Amino acid sequence: MNASTRPSPLPLIAIGVMGGLLSGLFGIGGGTIIVPALALWLSMPQKLSAGTSVAAILPTAIVGATSYAVQGNVDWMAALLLAVGIIVGAQLGSLLLSKLPVGAIQWGFMGFLAVVIVSLWFVVPQRDDEITLTVLMGALLVLTGFITGILSGILGVGGGVVVVPVLMFFFGASDLIAKGTSLLMMIPGSISGTIGNLRRNNVDLRAAAFVGVAASVCVPFGSILAGWIDPFWGNIAFSGYLAFILIQMLVRKLRSGAAK
Repeated sequence: MNASTRPSPLPLIAIGVMGGLLSGLFGIGGGTIIVPALALWLSMPQKLSAGTSVAAILPTAIVGATSYAVQGNVDWMAALLLAVGIIVGAQLGSLLLSKLPVGAIQWGFMGFLAVVIVSLWFVVPQRDDEITLTVLMGALLVLTGFITGILSGILGVGGGVVVVPVLMFFFGASDLIAKGTSLLMMIPGSISGTIGNLRRNNVDLRAAAFVGVAASVCVPFGSILAGWIDPFWGNIAFSGYLAFILIQMLVRKLRSGAAK
């Protein structure tokens, strides 16, 4: 985007504030808010929106992970294993972003969200739950990170909407440890994805800076609120947020299909 068409700082900061609060509350990168806001509200091209979101997630994830770590809600080894996978997956995702139509992946992602939304009403983690690491669990964490990295690169999300429920349902993490670990995992994933997007001119660093700094200021407040909310009600709020994302994606897909 040239200087005359770049969005002004105020709407970018507003997007960052919303993304940061949700990031801290749900352990996500905020890309599910940032990408559609950039694309629909500010008319940024879809691929550029996704790449810009991945870059904006970096400061958000750093501050968010720090906020959860101070409260003792990060599993460092699980985050490291997830990061190994996401670094490789994010590179592949950024490559696919520039090469492939993302329609089929978006439909698959929507199906995943639907399953998670239902599951959140039936599986409620306990606050003292922890991840028990074995060789198999370690390998599965790397695989989870790899798949998350691909989705991150293609869709412009940090991966928390995938990792947080997976850590709770399949790895036995508490809701707070899942969120803190998810945010820590996003740091190398964002760096890796942004490097790939820079090579392919799929990122607006100016916009990413405004969104990311604003988000990083607000993310600690979201993390504090997450600690105050009962896990059951946290699950309900998260399911509502995911339902919002699902409906938003579905409407956009149907509209784009009808326009063809």
